[in-house]
Amino acid sequence: MNHDLKYDLSSFRKDLEELSVFLTSEQEEKFLSFYELLVEWNSHMNLTAITEFDEVIKKHFVDSLTLVKALPLLSDRPSVPAEGLPGRLSLIDVGTGAGFPGIPLKIAFPELEVTLLDSLQKRVGFLNEVISKLSLTGITAIHGRAEDFARPGRLRESFDICVSRAVANLSTLSEYCIPFVKKGGCFVSYKGSDMEEEAASAKAAIRILGGDEPEIFSFYLPDSDIRRNLYLVRKKAPTPGRYPRKAGLPGKEPIHG
Repeated sequence: MNHDLKYDLSSFRKDLEELSVFLTSEQEEKFLSFYELLVEWNSHMNLTAITEFDEVIKKHFVDSLTLVKALPLLSDRPSVPAEGLPGRLSLIDVGTGAGFPGIPLKIAFPELEVTLLDSLQKRVGFLNEVISKLSLTGITAIHGRAEDFARPGRLRESFDICVSRAVANLSTLSEYCIPFVKKGGCFVSYKGSDMEEEAASAKAAIRILGGDEPEIFSFYLPDSDIRRNLYLVRKKAPTPGRYPRKAGLPGKEPIHG
C-alpha cells in the first residue's frame, strides 16, 4: 500500500526516538497498513475501543514497543539477545487480542520469531490477515488457550520471551505465561499505573513457577501523562509440572505461597 501523505507520522517518529527505536520507510508503511486493517475489521468485530489514528499510534503501537525499556538490546540489534538469552530470540504474545504487543514488535524488530496466541478464532482470523497483507515472515498466529498450549509436548518452555498486555492479575497471568519461558528467559507483563498491591501478591506465585525476583520498570508513554509499568520476571528454574492448572482455575484460585 502507498499511503502518500494521508498520515502525519512526525509524532510517532518523535515518540520512537525517545525509545531509541528507528524505523525504515517500509516498516512505517507496515504500521500504517496494520492501522487500516485494524479499523476495517473493527467495523464488524470488536478488536479495540481505540480507533482514532493518533490514539492507536500512542496507546497501541508506541506502548507495545516500550518493551525496549525492560529489554534495551532489542532496540540496538534485534538478533542480539538480552543477557542470558541464547541465539535468535523467540517471543510468544499470550492473549494477544488484536495483535498487541506482538505485531508491532515483529514489525519493528523483524529478527524476532513471534508466536501470537489467542483464544478467539475470529481474532486469529484477523491476525492471519494482517500477517498476510503485511508480508510478515517468522510469525505465527495460534488459536487456543494458554492452559492447553503451555502443557508438556506443546509449547512449554519453548520461548526466550513471553509478553502479555492481558488484564488478568499478575498471579493468574504468571501461571499462564511463565510455563512458556525457557530457563534463562523472561516474562514481561504490560501494566497500568497502580500495580504495587498486585505485584506484592504475585511474588509467591512467581517463585513457585520458577521465576526470579521481579523487576518493575515505571515510566510515562512519550509526550503523555499515561503511566505504564513493565513487570519483568526472569526464569531461573523449570516450572513444576502441575502448572498451569486446568482451564479456569488460575483465574478463580490464584497461586498463593
